[in-house]
Amino acid sequence: MQSIDSNILSRIYGTGRGSVFTPGRFLDLGSRDAVDKILSRLVQKGTIRRLARGLYDYPERHPVMGILTPSPDAIARALAGKEGIRLQPSGAYAANRLGLSTQVPARIIYLTDGPSRTVKVG
Repeated sequence: MQSIDSNILSRIYGTGRGSVFTPGRFLDLGSRDAVDKILSRLVQKGTIRRLARGLYDYPERHPVMGILTPSPDAIARALAGKEGIRLQPSGAYAANRLGLSTQVPARIIYLTDGPSRTVKVG
């Protein structure tokens, strides 16, 4: 039987670089405290990166630009899964995603059926 550490690590590697996740994804493998400690150790080793409280990513590396920031959609999907809510891109970001506009918004806004909040990553 594999340890919780190796199960969590193999699940992270299985999702691929650039994936964003919360500790809730691993609660079937062990207690919340054990999962938090393992994720903390992986952050200290540099395997994963802590984006915000309860939000981590397996960073994608570019040969020239170095470590890349995860996509806003990947972050939004992880938060939506964590909180059990639905999200929909809104405004200029939605128009850009649909190819209706070439403008890339500086601030991305999502419509949600959950509580309203601002998320800062980094």
